[in-house]
Amino acid sequence: MAGELTVLALAGVLLMVHIFAAIHVKTQQYGRDWNMGARDETLPPPSPVAGRLSRAQANFLETLPLAIIGLAGVVIAGKAGPVTVLAGWVWLVARAVYLPLYWAGIPKIRTLVWGVGLVALLVPLGVLLFG
Repeated sequence: MAGELTVLALAGVLLMVHIFAAIHVKTQQYGRDWNMGARDETLPPPSPVAGRLSRAQANFLETLPLAIIGLAGVVIAGKAGPVTVLAGWVWLVARAVYLPLYWAGIPKIRTLVWGVGLVALLVPLGVLLFG
Protein backbone atom coordinates (compact mmCIF):
# COMPACT_ATOMS: atom_id res chain seq x y z
CA MET A 1 0.00 0.00 0.00
CA ALA A 2 1.21 3.49 -0.80
CA GLY A 3 2.60 5.34 2.20
CA GLU A 4 0.27 8.24 1.48
CA LEU A 5 -2.71 5.93 2.01
CA THR A 6 -1.24 4.68 5.30
CA VAL A 7 -1.04 8.31 6.42
CA LEU A 8 -4.69 8.82 5.47
CA ALA A 9 -5.76 5.67 7.33
CA LEU A 10 -3.95 6.91 10.44
CA ALA A 11 -5.57 10.31 9.93
CA GLY A 12 -8.90 8.50 10.31
CA VAL A 13 -7.70 7.15 13.65
CA LEU A 14 -6.60 10.65 14.66
CA LEU A 15 -10.04 11.96 13.72
CA MET A 16 -11.60 9.43 16.10
CA VAL A 17 -9.23 10.62 18.84
CA HIS A 18 -10.40 14.20 18.22
CA ILE A 19 -14.05 13.17 18.34
CA PHE A 20 -13.78 11.08 21.49
CA ALA A 21 -11.60 13.60 23.34
CA ALA A 22 -14.07 16.41 22.67
CA ILE A 23 -17.17 14.40 23.53
CA HIS A 24 -15.57 12.98 26.67
CA VAL A 25 -14.89 16.44 28.08
CA LYS A 26 -18.33 17.71 27.04
CA THR A 27 -19.97 14.70 28.70
CA GLN A 28 -18.04 15.43 31.89
CA GLN A 29 -19.46 18.96 31.81
CA TYR A 30 -23.02 18.33 30.65
CA GLY A 31 -23.64 14.78 31.90
CA ARG A 32 -24.47 11.38 30.47
CA ASP A 33 -28.14 12.24 29.94
CA TRP A 34 -27.05 15.04 27.61
CA ASN A 35 -24.68 12.69 25.78
CA MET A 36 -27.34 10.03 25.27
CA GLY A 37 -30.16 12.49 24.60
CA ALA A 38 -31.27 14.47 21.57
CA ARG A 39 -29.12 17.46 22.64
CA ASP A 40 -31.95 19.88 21.93
CA GLU A 41 -31.65 21.83 25.18
CA THR A 42 -29.88 25.15 25.53
CA LEU A 43 -26.62 24.64 27.37
CA PRO A 44 -24.23 26.92 29.19
CA PRO A 45 -21.05 27.71 27.28
CA PRO A 46 -18.54 24.87 27.17
CA SER A 47 -15.64 24.88 29.60
CA PRO A 48 -12.39 26.27 28.20
CA VAL A 49 -11.00 22.76 27.63
CA ALA A 50 -14.20 21.51 25.98
CA GLY A 51 -14.21 24.58 23.75
CA ARG A 52 -10.58 24.10 22.76
CA LEU A 53 -11.10 20.42 21.96
CA SER A 54 -14.15 21.23 19.83
CA ARG A 55 -12.21 23.90 17.97
CA ALA A 56 -9.24 21.55 17.47
CA GLN A 57 -11.63 18.96 16.03
CA ALA A 58 -13.18 21.52 13.70
CA ASN A 59 -9.73 22.67 12.61
CA PHE A 60 -8.67 19.09 11.86
CA LEU A 61 -11.84 18.62 9.81
CA GLU A 62 -10.93 21.74 7.81
CA THR A 63 -7.52 20.37 6.80
CA LEU A 64 -8.41 16.68 6.40
CA PRO A 65 -10.10 17.16 3.00
CA LEU A 66 -6.96 18.92 1.72
CA ALA A 67 -4.88 15.97 2.90
CA ILE A 68 -7.24 13.51 1.23
CA ILE A 69 -7.18 15.46 -2.05
CA GLY A 70 -3.41 15.85 -2.04
CA LEU A 71 -2.30 12.47 -0.73
CA ALA A 72 -4.89 10.31 -2.46
CA GLY A 73 -4.60 12.49 -5.54
CA VAL A 74 -0.88 11.83 -6.01
CA VAL A 75 -1.48 8.10 -5.58
CA ILE A 76 -4.32 8.05 -8.12
CA ALA A 77 -2.35 10.21 -10.58
CA GLY A 78 0.75 8.03 -10.25
CA LYS A 79 2.77 10.96 -8.89
CA ALA A 80 3.38 9.55 -5.42
CA GLY A 81 6.95 9.29 -4.24
CA PRO A 82 9.29 9.74 -1.29
CA VAL A 83 8.67 13.49 -1.11
CA THR A 84 4.88 13.16 -0.98
CA VAL A 85 5.10 10.34 1.58
CA LEU A 86 7.39 12.44 3.76
CA ALA A 87 5.07 15.43 3.43
CA GLY A 88 2.14 13.24 4.48
CA TRP A 89 3.97 12.02 7.56
CA VAL A 90 5.02 15.56 8.48
CA TRP A 91 1.40 16.69 8.19
CA LEU A 92 0.13 13.77 10.29
CA VAL A 93 2.73 14.23 13.02
CA ALA A 94 2.05 17.98 13.09
CA ARG A 95 -1.69 17.31 13.46
CA ALA A 96 -1.05 14.74 16.20
CA VAL A 97 1.13 17.25 18.09
CA TYR A 98 -1.41 20.04 17.49
CA LEU A 99 -4.17 18.33 19.48
CA PRO A 100 -2.43 18.22 22.90
CA LEU A 101 -1.03 21.70 22.34
CA TYR A 102 -4.53 23.05 21.73
CA TRP A 103 -5.92 20.94 24.59
CA ALA A 104 -3.38 22.52 26.96
CA GLY A 105 -4.04 26.02 25.63
CA ILE A 106 -0.50 26.64 24.35
CA PRO A 107 -1.03 29.35 21.72
CA LYS A 108 2.10 30.31 19.76
CA ILE A 109 3.74 26.90 19.48
CA ARG A 110 0.35 25.47 18.48
CA THR A 111 0.12 27.97 15.62
CA LEU A 112 3.67 27.17 14.50
CA VAL A 113 2.84 23.44 14.45
CA TRP A 114 -0.33 24.19 12.46
CA GLY A 115 1.80 26.10 9.95
CA VAL A 116 4.21 23.18 9.56
CA GLY A 117 1.24 20.93 8.83
CA LEU A 118 -0.13 23.38 6.27
CA VAL A 119 3.19 23.68 4.45
CA ALA A 120 3.41 19.88 4.39
CA LEU A 121 -0.03 19.75 2.75
CA LEU A 122 1.11 22.14 0.03
CA VAL A 123 3.72 19.62 -1.12
CA PRO A 124 1.39 16.88 -2.45
CA LEU A 125 -1.02 19.49 -3.75
CA GLY A 126 1.86 21.15 -5.61
CA VAL A 127 3.06 17.81 -6.98
CA LEU A 128 -0.48 17.01 -8.07
CA LEU A 129 -0.86 20.34 -9.84
CA PHE A 130 2.62 21.00 -11.16
CA GLY A 131 4.68 17.80 -10.77
